[in-house]
Amino acid sequence: MKEYESLVIGGGPAGITAALYLLRAGIKMAWVEKLAPGGQVLLTEGIDNYPGFPDGIKGYELIDRFTAHLDPFELEKIRDEVTGINIQPGRHKVILAEGEIFAKTLIICSGAKWKKLGVPGESKFTGRGVSYCAVCDGNFFRGQDVACIGGGDTALEESLYLSKLVNKIHLIHRRDAFRGAKLYQDKVLKDPKINVIYDTIATEFIGQDDLSGIKLKNVKTSAESLLNVQGAFIFIGLNPAGGFIPEDIETDALGFIKTDPEMMTNIPGIYAAGDIRSKNCRQVSTAVGDGATAAYNAQVYLEQNS
Repeated sequence: MKEYESLVIGGGPAGITAALYLLRAGIKMAWVEKLAPGGQVLLTEGIDNYPGFPDGIKGYELIDRFTAHLDPFELEKIRDEVTGINIQPGRHKVILAEGEIFAKTLIICSGAKWKKLGVPGESKFTGRGVSYCAVCDGNFFRGQDVACIGGGDTALEESLYLSKLVNKIHLIHRRDAFRGAKLYQDKVLKDPKINVIYDTIATEFIGQDDLSGIKLKNVKTSAESLLNVQGAFIFIGLNPAGGFIPEDIETDALGFIKTDPEMMTNIPGIYAAGDIRSKNCRQVSTAVGDGATAAYNAQVYLEQNS
């Protein structure tokens, strides 16, 4: 039976940062990640808004630098999938696909996954024209024609953001009216760079090495068309990567974990950091801050409850 003072669940920027802070504090800890470290960052071709890299850096290169920061320490990495958590006073049981472990504190950094359309070509061109983050990738399409897909606040806000960078935006929405706030709707409809296409869905992403177009279908007339664009941004929501989270841990309506400003959940000693948290801004920089805050407070909790 393995037992630790702290266990970090997830290997994205928040999890890596949390592990670093715990290791530097001399906490007996382990890190559980079923895949390679990096999370969503590995899907990003380049990052040009992370401080310290004014010329930008590729997603995998940034993660390589993150993980290299852990090399001087003896970190126990557990390559497994967390399937459940049994909350026990002062000693929580984490159930893995292959076994179980115990920890006095948990830092959940399992992240989130962008909802996908699930149409042909979407996976092929992810990172090569298809994106789920305008702030992350918008600058790569400066002066080009792009499409945005969605009709909620995020789709409208991100379209307005992209309009400052790109040549033309085709905003594709499957309904005949937006679901987003009227304030954003009014701004979108007044923006000369944004062409709204209602009652339409994307049926396929096409191209050779990079995206060159999107096949569209009108849901009312069934008419099909081809839209030539160099980029496509999909904004149809996020799903939390938290199928293992027990009902005892409070979440919002979408399943993201609620925390206080110190990253603690409603369960003392259990923290959440990064994209799994219920929050508005999901960036590498905010994940790093979350991870550092959670680890620091886990250390304080351990000191106070030793």
